Amino acid sequence: MAVSESGIRTETSTPSPWPALWALVVGFFMILIDMTIVSIATPAIQADLGASVDSVVWVTSAYLLAYAVPLLITGRLGDRFGPLRIYLVGLTVFTLASLWCGLTTSIGMLVAARAVQGLGASMMTPQTMAVITRTFPPNKRGQAMSLWGAVAGVATLVGPILGGVLVDGLGWEWIFFINVPIGVIAFVLALRLVPALPTHVRRFDWIGVGLSAVGMFLLVFGIQEGQSYDWAVGVWAMIAAGVLVLAAFVWWQKRNRVEPLMSLSLFRDRNFSLSNIAITTVGFSVTAMSFPITFYSQGVLGLTPTRSALLLIPMAVFSGILAPFVGRLTDRAHPRWIAGFGLLAWAVSLVWLAAVMKPSAAIWTLELPIALLGIGSAFVWGPLATTANRNLPPQQAGGGAGIYNTTRQIGAVLGSAGIAVLMQSRITAELGGGAGAPAGETISSIPPALHGQFTTAMSQALLLPAGVLLIGFVAALTFTVSLRPDRGQ
Repeated sequence: MAVSESGIRTETSTPSPWPALWALVVGFFMILIDMTIVSIATPAIQADLGASVDSVVWVTSAYLLAYAVPLLITGRLGDRFGPLRIYLVGLTVFTLASLWCGLTTSIGMLVAARAVQGLGASMMTPQTMAVITRTFPPNKRGQAMSLWGAVAGVATLVGPILGGVLVDGLGWEWIFFINVPIGVIAFVLALRLVPALPTHVRRFDWIGVGLSAVGMFLLVFGIQEGQSYDWAVGVWAMIAAGVLVLAAFVWWQKRNRVEPLMSLSLFRDRNFSLSNIAITTVGFSVTAMSFPITFYSQGVLGLTPTRSALLLIPMAVFSGILAPFVGRLTDRAHPRWIAGFGLLAWAVSLVWLAAVMKPSAAIWTLELPIALLGIGSAFVWGPLATTANRNLPPQQAGGGAGIYNTTRQIGAVLGSAGIAVLMQSRITAELGGGAGAPAGETISSIPPALHGQFTTAMSQALLLPAGVLLIGFVAALTFTVSLRPDRGQ
C-alpha cells in the first residue's frame, strides 16, 4: 500500500475490501437516516420556528429534491475523479450543512441548508456501490451488497426512532448536530481505509448534465409538490415538461457516441433493467408505508412520536439480524428466489397490518406483521443491488450506481406523492369533505368518535405500497442469471 501526495491511499496490492466497505457504511448510514429522521421532528420545528405547514414540508422536500436530481451526474463524477474523492467531498458538504441546519433560526435558512445537505448526500451514495462493484470479487459481492442493503433498510427504520429520542430529550436541533461528530469519524475512516481507485472517463457530457438536471428537477418537483398545489394545470405542465426533457436526454445519450453521461447499453443487461424496476417499487413503499402507520399510531392509538417510532423496532431487529445470512445466501442461490421472497413477504406484511389496524388494537397484534416486514426487507436490498451491478464493467460502476439510486429516489418521491393523494381521498370518503385537516395538521386531536373511520382510511391507504411491491415481485421472478458465474446459470 502506498500513499499519494494528496494523502489518499492508493492500491499496490489486493488487501481485503471489507475495511473500506465498513468505512463507507458509516457515512452511508448517516445520510439515509436523514431521509426519515426529520419526519418525527417536523411538529417541533414548526412550533419553534413559527413556520406554516406548507413551508415546513419543504424541510423534507428540499432534501429529497437535492438528493434525487444530481444522482446521475454524481455517479459519473465518481468514474471520472475517483469514488473516494467524490465521497469525501460529499461527506464534507453533508457534515457542514448538518451543522448549518442545527444553527438556523428561520425556516427559510433551514430549507436552504437541507438542500445543501441533500447535494452532499447525492455525491456520497453512488460511490458506495461503485466501490463494492470494483473491489469485491463476484463470489463475495453478494455479502457486501447485502451489508449495504441492510444498512439502507435499517437506516430507514432507525431514523424515526432516533429522531423521537433526540427531539424529546435534547431538541430538534440535535437531529442535525449528531451528524457532525459522525461525519468527522466517517471522513477519517474513509481517508485511511478506502483505496483511491483508477479513473476511467476521459470526457464529460455537459449537454447530458444539463438535460438530466433540468428534466429530473421538473419531474421530481412536480411530483413532490403536486399535492400542495392541488394538481393544478401548471403542475401537470411541469411534469410533462420534465418527461419531454428527459426524453431529449435519452435521445442525446443514444446520439452521443463519445462519452455519454448514461450509457444506454447498461439496459441491455436484463437483470440491470429489472433490478431498477424492483428498487423503484421498494423506494416507493418505504416512503409510502410510513405515513399511514405514523398517522394511525399517533392519531388513533395516542402514542407519542417516540413510542410510535418504537413500533418499528421488530422490523429493524429482524432486518439487521438476517443481513449476514442473506449475504451468504445471495452468493449461493438464484436472486429471483431471494429477492422474490423478500418482496412478497413485505407485501403480505402490509396487507396483514392493514387488516389488524383497529381503533382498539393490541400492540402485539401490530408487531407481528411489522416483524414480517423486517424479514422481507432483509431479503430485498442486498440481492437487488447485487443483481443490478453484477455485470457492470469497472469503468461504468459509478454510472450504473447513479442510475440505480436515481430510480430508487424517484420511487420514493412517487411514494410520497401517491400516498398523500390516496390518504386524502380515503379520509374524505370515510370522514366527509371537512375531515381532511386532522390528517394533515392535528393528528393528535382526532375525536375518538372518528377513530374508526380514520383507521379505515389509513388501512386502505396501506394497500397502495403493498400493491406496488407486487410489481417488484414480478420483476424479481424474471431475473435470469445466478449471482455466481461459476455455477453457470
